[in-house]
Amino acid sequence: MSRAGSLQVAQVSPQPWGSRHEIDEFVARTSEHLAQRGHRVLIAAPSDSRTAIRESRRAISAAKDDPDSLFADENPRLLAVGQRIPLPSGPRRRPPPIPVDVSRSLEQVFERVEFDLVHVHEPFAPSAGSAALRHSLSLNVATFHEPAERVLSTQVARMLVEMFFGRIDARTASSEATGELIERFFPGAYELIRPGADRAEPALPPAPDGRLRIVHCAEEERGALRLFLRALRKLPDDLDWEAVIWFDGPTDPLARVSRKLRERLRLLRPGDCDPAQALSGADICVLASGGVRAAPRVAREALAAGATPLVSHLELYREIVGDGERGLIFPVGDWLTLAAQIERLARDSGLRERLARAGRDSGEARDWQAVTDDVEAVYRRLVSRRHDPAGDPAARGRLKGRALIHCDLHMHTDHSPDCATPVRTLLETAAERGLGAIAITDHNEVSGALEAREIAEEVGIKIIVAEEVKTAHQGEVIGLFIEEKIDRGMSLAETIAEIRRQGGLIYVPHPFDRMHSVPDYEHLLEVVEEIDILEVFNPRIAVNSFNEEAVRFARKYDIVPGAGSDSHVAQGLGSVMIRLQDFEGPEEFLESMRAADIVRKHKNMVYVQTLKFLQTSGGRGGAALAARRHEVGKS
Repeated sequence: MSRAGSLQVAQVSPQPWGSRHEIDEFVARTSEHLAQRGHRVLIAAPSDSRTAIRESRRAISAAKDDPDSLFADENPRLLAVGQRIPLPSGPRRRPPPIPVDVSRSLEQVFERVEFDLVHVHEPFAPSAGSAALRHSLSLNVATFHEPAERVLSTQVARMLVEMFFGRIDARTASSEATGELIERFFPGAYELIRPGADRAEPALPPAPDGRLRIVHCAEEERGALRLFLRALRKLPDDLDWEAVIWFDGPTDPLARVSRKLRERLRLLRPGDCDPAQALSGADICVLASGGVRAAPRVAREALAAGATPLVSHLELYREIVGDGERGLIFPVGDWLTLAAQIERLARDSGLRERLARAGRDSGEARDWQAVTDDVEAVYRRLVSRRHDPAGDPAARGRLKGRALIHCDLHMHTDHSPDCATPVRTLLETAAERGLGAIAITDHNEVSGALEAREIAEEVGIKIIVAEEVKTAHQGEVIGLFIEEKIDRGMSLAETIAEIRRQGGLIYVPHPFDRMHSVPDYEHLLEVVEEIDILEVFNPRIAVNSFNEEAVRFARKYDIVPGAGSDSHVAQGLGSVMIRLQDFEGPEEFLESMRAADIVRKHKNMVYVQTLKFLQTSGGRGGAALAARRHEVGKS
């Protein structure tokens, strides 16, 4: 876990590390600045280097005994968590398939190193990001970069993706177009954090006075370069211009260009400079993608360099240049309009200067320090929502020397419509099972708990008056230590406010059981600061992974864990109990719960559920049957 004031963060990229991809640049630059601010940062990404993968595996193995060893040599620390599976090249940028060993590597990292936050990028399944969400035990931030629909994730594997997305605590998007698209398939709040762009030293000397320098960085699909060259052929002969093409590839993209046009062209490759250096000193930057493989980073770098972007009419580009405020636009695929816009900018130096000045002054050309400010603010906001594990020292002091008792925090009587267990039967069974305290949590009713409290002294049981309240559309919540009935049908926030008004504690039962009425993840996030206790084990839950999800949520927000039998028949009482120090009142109870142990007893829950069915709606005269069994037991 983090030291005072600093955070321990893992950033997970789906792209092979070292590739010229916007995601890797975002991860690298923000990680660098976060480390400079005193945070510990781990970068996990696939790699093409077998040596890096072997070294990373050794580092992960060493972290089992010494978690700090991961950060001993460098910060940020890079871990190669798997080897990329190569794909045949093509015009479209396709997400790389997940390496077979990435999931295991990430699981080991998260088991051995305790992070405050795990920041995943493009966490669509299958990917390194989705694997990270699967194994993360920390607060999770997800950033979505590209406004492209993933058919596999949005259609074929949507249920799996939604399950993993349900573990995301904060979502950000690199553009409005991306946020709107992802929100359409996976509803939620997506905070806009635009990437940065730093100005670089020029790779070329300045163009001669009066000569226009046009730059095209061929990071888009191949057709964009062809469109650009076609527009250049259309320019009038009297224009004084030169064009620089930055190209990453083994072929010669100018092999079929005429000698006349080629005399005005200059080809740069990655060995000569990077795109930002090629753009420094340019007058115009042309981006001509048809939408297959847009390169918004190049447009931002052009603004930072003082070049005027001339871009195809894609929403991703329009966000950057505005409606003519910071650059000019031409229809997708229209080389004639592109040529006309180049000529317009060439002949109107005042227009170029106004657009360049507006671009430099805009937020689109901000540096990576500013981007890191926004990312760090998201981290700080999330971490601030974690509960203080220190608790109440005064209440803890009063608990010293108190005896240990067993408590069941979730059960029902025949005052609930789906239960036939009389109050006295419940109390006598609780005493037989060695329980020292119970919380009676009837559905939308406190009368059973109040009745139990009146006769509790006879059997020596401490009663916590409680109610399991059905909210309007956000599941159920239990109020512990209340006195008055709370009406069903209010919002979750209104119900919590009423529990607080009565001086009660907020207990969220079976929070991730899809077979119960439960608040979804977003609703839990809205009230996470108000939750006093989260039920992390309920023996009636049919799918154990729902309990595991509750453990994960309680752990990352430092919420006090709770458990209860949720018994609707006396035979199920005490199937899970809390062993804690004896308490008086809600403050001491909550403090005692911080150090409590959850004790599970093995019971045949199919048998218990069958009894509930027979005693209530499943058989005639269920309540009478329960009463007769009680009388037989007494005799």
